[in-house]
Amino acid sequence: MVRQPMNILFVTADQWRGECLSALGHPVVKTPHLDSLAQEGTLFRQHYAQATPCAPSRTSMHTGMYMSNHRCVNNGTPVDRRLNNWALEVRAAGYDPSLFGYSDTAPDPRGMDENDPRLTHYTEPLPGIGSYTPHEKAVSVGWIDSLRDKGYPIPDAPKKLHADTIEGTEWEDGGEVPLPLAMKTEDHETHYMVDECIDWIEKQEKPWITHLSLLRPHEPFVAPEPYNHLYDPATLAAPERPDSIEQEDQQHPFLKYCLQQEKFKAPESDRVMQRMTASYYGLMTEVDDNLGRLFDSLKSGGQWDSTLIIFSSDHGEQLGDHWLIGKLGYFDQSYYIPLIVRDPRPAADPGRGKQFDAFTENVDLMPTMLDWLGLDIPAQCDGQSLLPMMHTGETPESWRSEAHWEFDFRKLYQVPTDGAFDFGAHQSSLSVIRDRQYKYVHFTALPPLLFDLQKDPQETVNLADNSEYQTILLEYVQKMMSWRMKHTDRALTEISLTEQGPVTVRSPL
Repeated sequence: MVRQPMNILFVTADQWRGECLSALGHPVVKTPHLDSLAQEGTLFRQHYAQATPCAPSRTSMHTGMYMSNHRCVNNGTPVDRRLNNWALEVRAAGYDPSLFGYSDTAPDPRGMDENDPRLTHYTEPLPGIGSYTPHEKAVSVGWIDSLRDKGYPIPDAPKKLHADTIEGTEWEDGGEVPLPLAMKTEDHETHYMVDECIDWIEKQEKPWITHLSLLRPHEPFVAPEPYNHLYDPATLAAPERPDSIEQEDQQHPFLKYCLQQEKFKAPESDRVMQRMTASYYGLMTEVDDNLGRLFDSLKSGGQWDSTLIIFSSDHGEQLGDHWLIGKLGYFDQSYYIPLIVRDPRPAADPGRGKQFDAFTENVDLMPTMLDWLGLDIPAQCDGQSLLPMMHTGETPESWRSEAHWEFDFRKLYQVPTDGAFDFGAHQSSLSVIRDRQYKYVHFTALPPLLFDLQKDPQETVNLADNSEYQTILLEYVQKMMSWRMKHTDRALTEISLTEQGPVTVRSPL
């Protein structure tokens, strides 16, 4: 019997808020192609990233490890060369994994020449993967070359191409619609990346694995025509926030510090935020349309039913909620992200079209991919395969009952050096446990936070000092400690050296 080819298409769209799928009932955003994927696959409604910003989160995604174990704590932090990842595992199994986009990986400088040009940026590809769209200055070299060939002027800082609009009046100043990007939709990086991925897949003559890592809807929130006016800003709700920043920053000294930083402080004007939100949503629908082209290519090429498809993101976006912009801190908006997995095999029919409410995490993606290929899951992985859930249509009794994430603010993005806090880099961190009832935020050197999510879903009232909640607070402190103890590095702890040689005894998480 000839074994059916086993392909993997692993797609990430940077900075995508978890609720922004029409399959989840979002009142505005339209994502018909992802909705169709969810109907043919499985949608995980409570999926969370394990860190922000991009590099720490992606390191968790690619290694299956929590940040407290992999220790890539920020963009530019080197990834320990001793760590395994899904690309290395599948390469060892005979695959030649490819990358279209970026993985935000900074190489481990130990053992490298200090003048090695790879040590001047953090956009090296993930170890073990072949990059088909090399990046320089945080943009695709091939995309820039294609724009140059079409006559576009290329600025000294190519990243400006993501923000440059046509001339005109912006919507909040009286313009009819948000100004579009100063390039045609078919020339936008999203379209280019999907084209490159399609071309590569169509040329493959043996089973393949590829990671399509799209920048959008990551800021700047400027969409090309017609996506700039797909959603009317005037119809969009203003951000979830109190009337003033001063009211918001009373919650916690860390939040107050964040709100003093221009990088993270959202515009005061609701109209500006509505315009930014409309463009953000437009960029999402642009991604969805391009993924539709990719899915159609798989179908027409006869590979749809032999390909595991995963769609997710590296983190969310505050989008003005709590007066914040970007991704940081402890609020759900920065960590709640989408996850759709389509396993085409009949074994996955019990979970097909189903939406799970179990807490899933990006550390589960590496185990899921390896499980699909029939490969062993390394002991370093803190996550678990999602396939048993999809194949039974039920959540295992032993599945986690909460989500976890971490944020290292030693930089913010350079540890506070202005005297805002009286502690240093190694105390500049927080960890979060979030379940259906409560959310606990533990700081290394600042007071904790506790929210009752049933009574206060917007996380506005800190109950950590409330005398009526001290028993609950202690319970979650214990949960936090137990979680950290359970997930300390296990790379070698299940191996024993015996007279017969090394013996490994694996234990379930």
